[in-house]
Amino acid sequence: MNSKLIELAEQRAALVARVAAQRAELSQALASWRGPLAVVDQGWAAARYLGSNPMLLGGVAAFLIALRPWRLLKWLPPSWLTWRIARMALGAKGILGGW
Repeated sequence: MNSKLIELAEQRAALVARVAAQRAELSQALASWRGPLAVVDQGWAAARYLGSNPMLLGGVAAFLIALRPWRLLKWLPPSWLTWRIARMALGAKGILGGW
């Protein structure tokens, strides 16, 4: 019985070492993706925040309108197109909360 426990402990140690090596290899392979994925993660977080605080978005829009209405009109069509494309891509009730 004691030899079986020793054999299991050796197998476990070998598996733990193998898993550690695989984790290190995977971490190296995905190192180049850390930056872009961090940016995407921050974008999702911002979209969730704005989805839960629509008054903030309205306040920013009101401020921009009061500040420079003519400049805002120049940016409105491309912004509206981008918003519609994002809604279609994410679905009507996706990450944006059904806006």
